[in-house]
Amino acid sequence: MKFEVTSSPHIRSKKNTQHIMLDVILALLPALLVGVVRFGVQALVLTLVSIAAAVAAEWICGMVIYHRNTVKDLSAVVTGLLLAMTLPSTVPYWVAAIGSAFAIILVKGFGGGLGKNVFNPALAARALLMLIWPVYLVRFPKVGTTGNAVDMVAGATPLHHMQMPALPEESLMDMFLGNIGGCIGEVCSLALLAGGVYLIWKGIISVRIPAAYLGTIAVLTLVFSKGDNAFAWMMYSVLGGGVMLAAFFMATDYTTSPVTPKGQVIYGIGCGVLTVVFRYFGLFPEGVTYAILLMNACVWVIDTYTAPRRFGTKKGETA
Repeated sequence: MKFEVTSSPHIRSKKNTQHIMLDVILALLPALLVGVVRFGVQALVLTLVSIAAAVAAEWICGMVIYHRNTVKDLSAVVTGLLLAMTLPSTVPYWVAAIGSAFAIILVKGFGGGLGKNVFNPALAARALLMLIWPVYLVRFPKVGTTGNAVDMVAGATPLHHMQMPALPEESLMDMFLGNIGGCIGEVCSLALLAGGVYLIWKGIISVRIPAAYLGTIAVLTLVFSKGDNAFAWMMYSVLGGGVMLAAFFMATDYTTSPVTPKGQVIYGIGCGVLTVVFRYFGLFPEGVTYAILLMNACVWVIDTYTAPRRFGTKKGETA
């Protein structure tokens, strides 16, 4: 009997990058729809500008760096969409465009392209915008307004109440359904949960990272509650800000998260711990962005020490 040995991968799937990115886009649509309904057409226009800038930057990178057309894999569309969903609808369009260009050209393109970047492009771009133009990222429109200057209220989100510390004025049902102020794609936990379940059902992501991330935040905020009602404090912490969006769509990014099952659990726990630390002791009430970016930098270490033992070797052997 003759055996033919070929290079990996030996297990193949009919799904390619384009199919995966399309599923992610579909999973994000419910949260985007809620954001547009809550904050008006300005939220939709901002999202389209962010996506257009990301696609344009991807085309430039494809022609100059990769020497091929990489726009069709839809990864740039996902990056632009994710960035827009982490921004208030009142952010100037040019700010979103700069963020998308930075995410694609510097974070992704100079990192080597799709699958080689160290940090999540959308979150890295948001961190840059927060560093340079923080005033634009901490002013939110009231629900049901178009985001005009007269309607803007600085710090009008439940997280700002919790930083006092105090329980938000909004009910948990308002938090769950998105009847609150905040960023375009982060306000409706129900829509984000539905999108996350869809991705798990389609096999796009594993439940390990979201479960470890959300579970860690829930346990820590319950044990170290700052409110009179520990359970309510925990629920507001999980539903508030970008936790749900990050759990299913940011922390689970293939390139910037571990590949081993044990590593994914450790990574999710690390993201949760850092999120709570930043929220409790940081300058800004939201700690999701920096928590995930820091854990992105630790992925290679996590993968190295959680790699399974090679077949035919004893524990501790490298070959």
